Amino acid sequence: MIESSRDRLLRSLSSSAVVLDVGGWADPFERADWVLDVMPYASRGLYRREGWTERPSTPERFTSESWIQRDICDREPYPFADGEIDFAICSQTLEDVRDPLWVCSEINRIAKAGYVEVPSRLEEQSWGVNGPFVGWSHHRWLIDVLEQEIEFTVKLHSIHSRRSQHFPPGFWETLTPGERVQTLWWEGGFAFRERLIFDAEDSERYLAGFVAHELARRPGSRFSPPPDWRQALRRRVGRITGRG
Repeated sequence: MIESSRDRLLRSLSSSAVVLDVGGWADPFERADWVLDVMPYASRGLYRREGWTERPSTPERFTSESWIQRDICDREPYPFADGEIDFAICSQTLEDVRDPLWVCSEINRIAKAGYVEVPSRLEEQSWGVNGPFVGWSHHRWLIDVLEQEIEFTVKLHSIHSRRSQHFPPGFWETLTPGERVQTLWWEGGFAFRERLIFDAEDSERYLAGFVAHELARRPGSRFSPPPDWRQALRRRVGRITGRG
């Protein structure tokens, strides 16, 4: 979880609020009363063990008794009644799991409000974040956080081989911590859906169009696209579909 959001949560959550962390194993939110994750309680805190977070350890409100070990995508209702949770957190999890739509539906059912954090497409479409490929190797989804809505798109394999569909080497290092994530603060529910891509033209428009547009927003950068990037993108889409 980005530190600014963590600090905001610690300041704003009342001591009486019932808080659930969904998928929090690697870096569980210490204020959570409950944690729901497929990994066991004793193995929690991977990010701290590997030095990915520099903050000191703080007392955890949850315990081994309130750590629920289960697959959050197993299509079985979470063990909470409708609206039982005051605040649900799901941070850096939805991009990993096989069925984020189910997770979103259950969060909406059991919680009155919450916070969602996922990688930005600026990060997930960057070359070299986690090795000689695009984004993080274990992430299944590209995610767009819209106005009280989350849209999921399968991370197609073409993204690794087509330079137009990802940001170039070195781009990721220029991103601020805030640019590397997307966040959604919600109350009373949020919408969610999967974006379906049926052909190469739609894939190129979605992936390469985003890269070109974002690079064009950075005039003077060494990563800026050529001035005629829109025309070049149209030509590429035409070649893929046989209409160029």
